[in-house]
Amino acid sequence: MSQPADLVINARWVIPVEPANLTLEHHAVVIRGGKIMDLLPQELARTRYRADRSISLSDHVLIPGLVNLHAHSPMALMRGIADDLPLMRWLQEAIWPAEGKHVSSAFVREGTLLAIAEMLRGGTTTCNEMYFHPAAAAEAFDLLGMRAVIGLTTLEFPTPYASDADDYLRKGLAARDAWKNHPLIGFALAPHAPYTVSDATFVRIAALAAELDIPIHTHIHETAQEVADSIAQFGKRPLARLAGLDLLGENFIGVHAVHLDDSDIELLQRHHCSIAHCPTSNMKLASGIAPLARLQAADILTGLGTDGAASNNRLDLFQEIRHASLLAKVSTLDATTLPAHAALRMATLNGARALGLGDRIGSIEAGKAADLCAIALDTFETRPCFNPASHLVHVAGREHVSHVWVAGEIRVDKGNAVLQLNDTELLGFAALWQTRLSN
Repeated sequence: MSQPADLVINARWVIPVEPANLTLEHHAVVIRGGKIMDLLPQELARTRYRADRSISLSDHVLIPGLVNLHAHSPMALMRGIADDLPLMRWLQEAIWPAEGKHVSSAFVREGTLLAIAEMLRGGTTTCNEMYFHPAAAAEAFDLLGMRAVIGLTTLEFPTPYASDADDYLRKGLAARDAWKNHPLIGFALAPHAPYTVSDATFVRIAALAAELDIPIHTHIHETAQEVADSIAQFGKRPLARLAGLDLLGENFIGVHAVHLDDSDIELLQRHHCSIAHCPTSNMKLASGIAPLARLQAADILTGLGTDGAASNNRLDLFQEIRHASLLAKVSTLDATTLPAHAALRMATLNGARALGLGDRIGSIEAGKAADLCAIALDTFETRPCFNPASHLVHVAGREHVSHVWVAGEIRVDKGNAVLQLNDTELLGFAALWQTRLSN
């Protein structure tokens, strides 16, 4: 007898990501209770399952929802506010002064809502977030139904959000306690960077991460100047300093990791750390090119992030996939570096595993959450299609995303967002904060 299901998605191609390097044709994904029940040929699905609804994606590729391994979502409100500056001038002359004047729970909530709408429309279903006011961010992710790991940002210096490191942690942990049972929302400890966090605070964060069993998410080795300053101040490179403070481990996500020598890679490998590679932001801030091929040769788990919209200026993981692939090839002078399936894996299962969510999301497998993205290859600029995986990296973009599901719930349908807020409301937030930030 046939089994009941909520939804059957019939797709021209399915790239499940796990097993690796596999593209299936004319397969169906069966969903029930927000989870994937089965992945099988369409003719078998018709006989084995009795679905409440079915959808035919006859010219589409179905992939797992994309995982943005590093973002500052509220900075969508500062998109383009300070372009063409290197990192420290960008921070000190533009970003930190604007944040000091304007950041509030309303700023975070409304900026995050804008970012979520952009990410969902681009096929991103999970975001690893780092910013102030984590409770306000949680409200936004909850309202629009996107999966998130929200960082509890920690600094030594005061901001409008908190006065010192203890205050950041106290407020962050209170937000985690209030939201910790949410099915789509998790938390991480997010010390900003080695140059803004003290040894004592890092030691406390390492202990908290072990106690709470949550990730540590921090910027690391983003610029050559950061590394030189650490050597001058501490007599150690930043990663060596963090290793000495017992911060490195399987739960450690280092963001950027552009300037690495052999000793840094050995530390990352020995401690089974993960890296969030943000190629577009690194290019735009002229920080450099992360040594992706060396990281992969050392089996260091690496996912993809957008960084914030103030330093990218898009929250577009299809752009990151393409840039990661092309930079890896040109920086090694080896066209075989980071082939298409490997690039897609970085944007899906690698990011999920870095967040400790690899058993729940990141691939199309029975038992996992139905976080899915469909990309339409039915226009002249996407035809002919000889290799769907290659097309997703080198041809298609977020404008070709047709459908997005989070835990089996539709969030984008035929290119249109299905959200609790409409475009007029979202544009209103953008206009309001543009006026405030311009004054």
